[in-house]
Amino acid sequence: MKIGVISDTHLQAPDAALFQLVQTVFKDVEMILHAGDLTRLAVLDAFSEKDVVAVCGNMDRGDVAGRLKDRELIEAAGFRIGLIHGWGSKNELEERVRTQFKGVDAIVYGHSHQAANHVAGGVLMFNPGAYSGSFLLGSNASVGILELKERITGKIIPL
Repeated sequence: MKIGVISDTHLQAPDAALFQLVQTVFKDVEMILHAGDLTRLAVLDAFSEKDVVAVCGNMDRGDVAGRLKDRELIEAAGFRIGLIHGWGSKNELEERVRTQFKGVDAIVYGHSHQAANHVAGGVLMFNPGAYSGSFLLGSNASVGILELKERITGKIIPL
């Protein structure tokens, strides 16, 4: 099973590049996880052909904050995946989000605009980076793919 992972879109509505992403990078995924900072629920319209699970980020207000939870637990292909945006300084962000889930195989998070893909304490820690990139942090736009086979692995995809 493949899962598309995106975070920090920071859009008012889906743009042409987001629709293109679904037709290319996310073409073969069965599900999409959005790790927050959508800005508007309309962003999820780009993923209407896929199963989508999204959480609320620190920049989400109004329609997003009223509808999405701050964390979700997804069970897929025998794995448990925690989904959260994150908060506060990028320093120790990973440690903060780890405290929000127990008994998971992976934690998907966003917020820092910096990609991460490694195992810590037996848990895959996966941040796809930011769809919007980050001029201030010097990071380019990226998304990710999780593959759920004998084990769960991740891949960061620069845009």
